[in-house]
Formats: sequence, C-alpha cells, structure tokens
Amino acid sequence: MLAQKQIVDALMKPEAYDENVGKVELEQTHISFVFLTERFVYKVKKAVNFGFLDFTTLEKRRFFCEKELELNRRLCGDMYLEVVPINKADAIKIKGVGETVEYAVKMKRLPQEKIMSRLLEENKVDARLVERIAKRIAEFHAKAETNPQISKFGALPIIEANWRENFDQTVEFIGKTVSKEDFELIHSKVDNFMKLNAAVFAKRVATGKVRDCHGDIHSGNIFITNGIYIFDAIEFNDRFRYSDVAADVAFLAMDLDFRGRADLSEVFIEKYVEYSADRELIAVLPFYKCYRAYVRGKVVSFKLNDPNVRSEEKDAAKKEASAYFKLGTTYAKNL
Repeated sequence: MLAQKQIVDALMKPEAYDENVGKVELEQTHISFVFLTERFVYKVKKAVNFGFLDFTTLEKRRFFCEKELELNRRLCGDMYLEVVPINKADAIKIKGVGETVEYAVKMKRLPQEKIMSRLLEENKVDARLVERIAKRIAEFHAKAETNPQISKFGALPIIEANWRENFDQTVEFIGKTVSKEDFELIHSKVDNFMKLNAAVFAKRVATGKVRDCHGDIHSGNIFITNGIYIFDAIEFNDRFRYSDVAADVAFLAMDLDFRGRADLSEVFIEKYVEYSADRELIAVLPFYKCYRAYVRGKVVSFKLNDPNVRSEEKDAAKKEASAYFKLGTTYAKNL
C-alpha cells in the first residue's frame, strides 16, 4: 500500500483530477484530508484508529465513504455527489487507471463565506434564520428512523459507556487542555445526574425520542445559501449518531453559547421545542450540552497527537480545547 502522504502530495496537483480544477487547497480535520478545488470538494479519510472509529484499511475507508454519502443526502440533497476511486498506474489520479489506492467523497463546493460559523463572526445570523434552522432540524428528526435497535443507544447503559470512553480518552490531556479539578467535577456531576434521572432517560427511549440523528450539528457544519445545508453527519460510528434528538439540539445550542451567542441559543431551543412539541427535552438539555462541549474538547485535543498538524495549529488547538472543557464545566455545575 502507498503511504497516504504520497496520495495527499499527489492530490495537491491539478493534474491528479479528472477535470480542470484550478488551484487546490488542503484543509485537515483529525480524521480527514479535505481538498478544495474551484467547483468541488474531495474528502479522503485518514488511515487512523481512535477506538471509536477505524479507517485503517482501504476497504473500511471505501465503506465509510459510501455511508457518508448516503447519510448526508438526508439533509444536503444535491451537495453530496459520489464516491470516487483514486488510482495509481504511472501517476496517482482520481478515476484513473491502475490499482485503486484510495477513495474520496466528492461534494459540490459551496461558498465558504456562507458557512454559519463565519456568518456568526460577521454578525449576519439573526433570530429569524435560527428559527428556520430549528424548523429544518425538527422536521428532520420527525422523519429520522427509529426502531428497538436504535432506541438502545439512548438508554443509560450506552450513555454511561459513552461518558466512560470520553473520560478514558481525556486522561492524557489532564494538565494540558483540561484541569484535574474540572475533569473530576464533570465526572462527578455527570455520574450523579445519570443516577438521579434514570426514569427521565427511560421515558425518552419509550416515547421514541432516540433516532438516527445527524450527530455533529454545529455552525461549522451548516451552509446557508439558497437553502440550509447541514452536512458532515457522523458515519463512522452508529453509537454517536443514534441518540436522543436532544443530543443533536444540544450540539448547536452549545456551539452558539461557545461563540458568545447565548441569545441565539435560547431562540434555537425555544423554536425547536415549538416545532417538535418536545417540551420534555428541556430536562436533559444541560446534560447533553455538557456532553457536547466535552466531546469537542476531546476531539480538538486529539490534534496535539497528530503528526500531520503543524506546531502553530497545535497551539491554537490547545486553547480551543481548553475553552470547550471550561464551557463543559460551566454546564456541569448546573446539573
């Protein structure tokens, strides 16, 4: 197998594509290489294993590319186009000849200035827009699949396992991105909340509130153009996507809080409750907000161990992760 670095280097060159792409830019997450061309985006999964996801073989990466395409078409329609093979004969080329050495999800490129996180920075998001997003998410949740197998993922044993995994995977970051005091406070408050609210979680399961959700709804995953595109649903682990709808709502609410827009967070929650008629969601929302802030802190912390991330990016990641853990501590204090 070729090293992924060779493939990444090749995909930085316009001649590696099966069309005229103009300039190629590379962005990275902890699990993806994202190649931005003039009209399209090509996303390659990193050959990593974090326990909660495993992209270490070509076959697994192909499987999860196809799953990503299928899941994201629910909220993005025409944005997700196809899964393309990357081949190598004399040269590495998308849809080329020779052995398939990698796969990529091909997407239509939407204007970066229309991403919600940027619109928030530019103060271009108002209550009316947030209401439209709340309506879109409530309608998506109403149609999302649920069944006895999916429902198990919103029951306490799985939620407890998710938290255990979070704590286990962040121990190494104590003193780096989360203080020992905050780590222990969140651990204690979360455990206590789950013990005291077992009946609440059971009722959420019984009333069909656990569904095949999106799993990653935050402002960096929302484009607002001629419509609302909520992209990058979690494909790599059903356990993170099958959840109480409150966990999906909590993510965007937490994200708005994190960006200093608690006012819009309140509007979003109020309007979601109105459109969904799910008033009992309020009882578990602070718990799931804490969970979402903690997971973001964890995921951003992973960049500190990523050999593909430059030192200045690691410095920025350290500050960002610390801020998420601090927000999680604020939520935990109110549980």
